[in-house]
Amino acid sequence: MKVRFIILLFVLTSGVLLAQDTDKIKDLAPFVGHWIGTSTGFKDSKITRSEPAFEKIAMGLDGNILEIDLYSESLRLHTIIYYNAEEDIYKYNPFYKKGSASYPAKFENGKLVVTPTPEKRFIFEIMRDGRFREYGEQKKNGVWEKYFEDIFTRVD
Repeated sequence: MKVRFIILLFVLTSGVLLAQDTDKIKDLAPFVGHWIGTSTGFKDSKITRSEPAFEKIAMGLDGNILEIDLYSESLRLHTIIYYNAEEDIYKYNPFYKKGSASYPAKFENGKLVVTPTPEKRFIFEIMRDGRFREYGEQKKNGVWEKYFEDIFTRVD
């Protein structure tokens, strides 16, 4: 009897935690879609590269994660984002051909802000004109400087 009660309690509690995660992941739903655009690199405010890029963003695991697949000439990237209820933060997990990482992120004012280090951040947003943008900034001498920007138009 005790074992059944403990199992039932565990199942009910797990369902509540998953619901919390799903609710937070829903904040990222505007990013879902097929996107085509341009990836641009910068150094000292000058363009160093500009290339076509494609991004597929979808909800996975019954709406508990956001999956991003990025394709460009210089980068192939698979990313999984989930919400960690214990820490009250999103986790941004990029997978590259030669490895992976995990970074904390927050969703603020319609933007997902990923902070690999205090001097580096990635920002994801839907712009006023409906396009999707992600860009990276590095802090140099106390000032944030953009080092890449990808701007996409929805194609689905």
